Amino acid sequence: MKKAIGISLFLAVTFFALECPLLAKSLAPQENSILPDFQLPIPTNKAHRQYLGLHGKGLFQIQQIKAKAVIIEIFSMYCPYCQREAPNINRLYQRMESDPGLKGNVKIIGVGAGNSPFEVSIFKKKYQVVFPLFPDNDFAIHKRLGETRTPYFFAVTTGPGGAQKVIYSKLGGIKDLDSFLQAIRRRAGIK
Repeated sequence: MKKAIGISLFLAVTFFALECPLLAKSLAPQENSILPDFQLPIPTNKAHRQYLGLHGKGLFQIQQIKAKAVIIEIFSMYCPYCQREAPNINRLYQRMESDPGLKGNVKIIGVGAGNSPFEVSIFKKKYQVVFPLFPDNDFAIHKRLGETRTPYFFAVTTGPGGAQKVIYSKLGGIKDLDSFLQAIRRRAGIK
């Protein structure tokens, strides 16, 4: 009987630790580390190519985006937290685009962990997302970024040799857009 209670308690604590973001140790790249390299398809949408400062066809890496800092949201169409956060992230994008100091200096993209192009398209349309979203059907990028939970936000700057220094790494929504943007501005050295 004691053994069964002990095993049940062990399993409950283990499950809670894995499911509770505050207790689970993140394998995601942390602040002041280097973001692992990965490639995304150059958008076919002309406005998205212009926004990112990309040309042509094929693949690109984050450091090729024309910006001092890039915010990357790891989301999933099926994540209720991502769905709830979508309007707030749209406001973040609008705030960045209307701020003369941030417009052109900070860009945002989304990567749909385990989402197909069709699923990403549904999310984009349903939540009226205007910035570029990319599918990650096979979780390849998600794995490179530590198999984070969603939504997860990274912000990176491009440093010497094209290395992408992580200046922000956090699970969960962005509660205070002003504080978040001030932190990104300061950490990216944007006046």
